[in-house]
Amino acid sequence: MKTRTITRSEAIDLLRAKCVALVDDEHSLCEVAARLHLLCGGFSQWRSDELKQRYDWIAKRRPRITRRELEGLANRWQLARQFVLDEPLSCDSQMQERVHPVCRGWAEHSDEDLSRFCKELTGEEVRVRPDLAEKGE
Repeated sequence: MKTRTITRSEAIDLLRAKCVALVDDEHSLCEVAARLHLLCGGFSQWRSDELKQRYDWIAKRRPRITRRELEGLANRWQLARQFVLDEPLSCDSQMQERVHPVCRGWAEHSDEDLSRFCKELTGEEVRVRPDLAEKGE
């Protein structure tokens, strides 16, 4: 079977459609990705000290916070930001986040990462190429 080629935007749309089905009002994609070992790994991609640095405005106010507590508060913060920014997923809200950027959302990932994520979530092997605007065409 021939590998289909899609743009970054198409890959993100495909991933978004799959990911929206995995989240709810209590579980951000960061939490789901950590729990299910999907995509970037969500909160689990960082060691405890790195997680505290990423969410320093939360961790500084609670010097004895456990990782589990921090992940719980970070999950709630991600959900709140999604609501405020009217975005379906934390990857989308992080693309817009200016006050407390934790990551760069979808922009954090290479085309190869997005290809791997598509295979992981859809079972389909795709090759992701840059959007035409990204190539300056």
